[in-house]
Amino acid sequence: MRCPFCGHDDTQVKDSRPTDDNASIRRRRACPACASRFTTFERVQIRDLVVIKKDGSRSTFDRDKVIKSLQIALRKRPVDEEQIERIVNGIHRRLESLGENEVPSKLIGELVMDVLIGMDQVAYLRYASVYRNFREAKDFGDFLGKMGRQGDD
Repeated sequence: MRCPFCGHDDTQVKDSRPTDDNASIRRRRACPACASRFTTFERVQIRDLVVIKKDGSRSTFDRDKVIKSLQIALRKRPVDEEQIERIVNGIHRRLESLGENEVPSKLIGELVMDVLIGMDQVAYLRYASVYRNFREAKDFGDFLGKMGRQGDD
């Protein structure tokens, strides 16, 4: 594994253990060249998923995009990186279990929102503001009103 800090080709595994959901292996690594430490995750990939975007274009499913969008939505919220990793693992497993090689981007967004609404309403609102493409403050108000009515049910 190449060091992300200095680019050295040979890093050493210092600790290896399964993640909480047993869906991947977490490895702590150290670089002998620059002494930096970092974490990697190893997971099983059943099939290559292709995402069909709104405009009809296709791209390979990228876990890092989902992780990054969750990190943005959950910034300064009481959620750690391992929880984000578990969320993405769960979403990825659900997509793979569909048995389809191609999934619409809308489905991925809905799965993320399903997780966030039960986890953190602030993060849910942040994610929804981008996913639903809010254009003005009124859109936020309307969405908050819907959230409030759903909470009353």
